[in-house]
Amino acid sequence: MAEQEQWNEPDRVRKAQRRRAGIVSFVAGFVATLAFFAFFPGLPHVIDWGAVLVALLAGALARWSRLSRLSRLSRLTKYGASNKRMNTDS
Repeated sequence: MAEQEQWNEPDRVRKAQRRRAGIVSFVAGFVATLAFFAFFPGLPHVIDWGAVLVALLAGALARWSRLSRLSRLSRLTKYGASNKRMNTDS
C-alpha cells in the first residue's frame, strides 16, 4: 500500500502544479483585461458588466491556453521527445 501511495505522489504534485498554474493564469488574464478597460485612453473609464464578462472570457482563455501548453509539454517529456528550444547542444 505504501508503494502505491509513493507512486501516486508525482501525480498529485503534477495535478497541484496544473491547478496552481490555471488559477494564476486565469487571475492574470482577468486583471489584465480589467486594467485595459479601466486605463486605456479613448475608452470610457467605467467597468460595466460587459467589461466584466469580457474579462472573465479572457481569463478563461488564458487558463485554457496555459493548461493546454502544460499538457503538450508534459506529453513531449513523457514520451522522450525533446523540445527544440530547450535543446541547445546541437
